[in-house]
Amino acid sequence: MHKLGYQTQKPLALLERIIQANSNEGDIILDPFCGCGTAVASAQKLNRRWIGIDVTWLAIDLIEKRLENTFGKQIQASYEVKGKPTDEASAEVLAKKNKKEFEVWAITLVGASAREYDGGVDGIFSFVEQDQKVRKVVVQVKGGDMLNPGMVRDLIGTVKKESAAIGLLITLKKPTTGMLEAAAHNEQFKSELWGKSYPSIQIRMVGELLEGRGFDLPPTENPFKKAEKLKNQAETAQMDL
Repeated sequence: MHKLGYQTQKPLALLERIIQANSNEGDIILDPFCGCGTAVASAQKLNRRWIGIDVTWLAIDLIEKRLENTFGKQIQASYEVKGKPTDEASAEVLAKKNKKEFEVWAITLVGASAREYDGGVDGIFSFVEQDQKVRKVVVQVKGGDMLNPGMVRDLIGTVKKESAAIGLLITLKKPTTGMLEAAAHNEQFKSELWGKSYPSIQIRMVGELLEGRGFDLPPTENPFKKAEKLKNQAETAQMDL
């Protein structure tokens, strides 16, 4: 069983046995406290319809990533997440209701994961550089109305402390001119693998991310693993000839 950080996590095989013994294909499986999504993943695998309920965006993001890793990106078209902010107004409602949940939801917009002891880091993810070196991207989220250049300076300090390549700042409100200038004047990150330079400090509003105007980042998919996967697929195709 792959541990996902939930103390009450049950083995996948156990949930599959329970679902198979008590339902038929096409039935609806309800898990009102779905946590890391073992029941949801089991129901999907066994061709059951399912409803999963949880109150934290950390759990919801974990379940979505689990489904994608297990069944592929196409699984996203088969379900709907109720209550997910879809515009700036609904994002602001979430921010006012629960600041921490807003932060966790916001980092999912860039595919980042939360860190238990943040140390100034709300989210973190990585990409692969030359010689398969992994480089970090740190994410900070500001859901308040009061924004200032000091927040950019703090992010710059966090990037250096974390030995990260790039720092991202997600804001609910429009960043100030001083913030944009401070970000623009910071040294760029030069990617040897992709032969391109990327701003090492970037700022986007939640509304921009929801509209598809994302950050300028190196591809997060490991190009070496992708090449190996394509090679294996080609070898399998040749064997089938």
